[in-house]
Amino acid sequence: QNGGVIAGVASSAVMMSIVATAADLMQDFKTGYLTLSSAKSMFVSQLIGTGMGCIIAPLTFWMFWTAFDIGSPDGPYKAPYAVIFREMAILGVEGFSELPKHCLAMCGGFFAAAIVINLLRDLVPKKYSQYIPIPMAMAVPFYIGAYFAVDMFIGTVILFVWEKLNRRDAEDYAGAVASGLICGDGIWTIPSAVLSIMRVDPPICMYFGPSASS
Repeated sequence: QNGGVIAGVASSAVMMSIVATAADLMQDFKTGYLTLSSAKSMFVSQLIGTGMGCIIAPLTFWMFWTAFDIGSPDGPYKAPYAVIFREMAILGVEGFSELPKHCLAMCGGFFAAAIVINLLRDLVPKKYSQYIPIPMAMAVPFYIGAYFAVDMFIGTVILFVWEKLNRRDAEDYAGAVASGLICGDGIWTIPSAVLSIMRVDPPICMYFGPSASS
């Protein structure tokens, strides 16, 4: 209605950037207090990093926007947060009448279920709580995609086997190994975007599908 959705999304993006930077700075100050670091040095470092982000972030977005199909439900980069913030802006303009039927009731039910599950995890003995799923982890695939759940399942299986073989090494290095795999996959998107912009085709292309569609 008269650009209300666009204005809402734009103002939300500005506020999110401000709040996220402030939240990161507060977390850094807490870490600096524990490690006896200089608060002034941390503030200056945050200021320099934020300034670099003002240049690097738009360039990275332009690169992805040019190379890939950003925001497509069937593409590799679905931009789930863009959908979430757009729907929030629509709700802010149109109200709850724009929600599907029984949506609020389902949201309330799932919210209550998440609280109950978390309480169960905290109250029952550890030998039972380890088999109770974490609601936050269950919610992630709903807005990122089912492929993320598959990745989490494979990683959990690998960690389970690793703990059976050598629990001490698994506890010491599992976080570092997982972070390396995640960062490696993320870093590769940059050269992949550059190759896509330069129209460089891969030398080999493989496809796996059912025999009926081959």
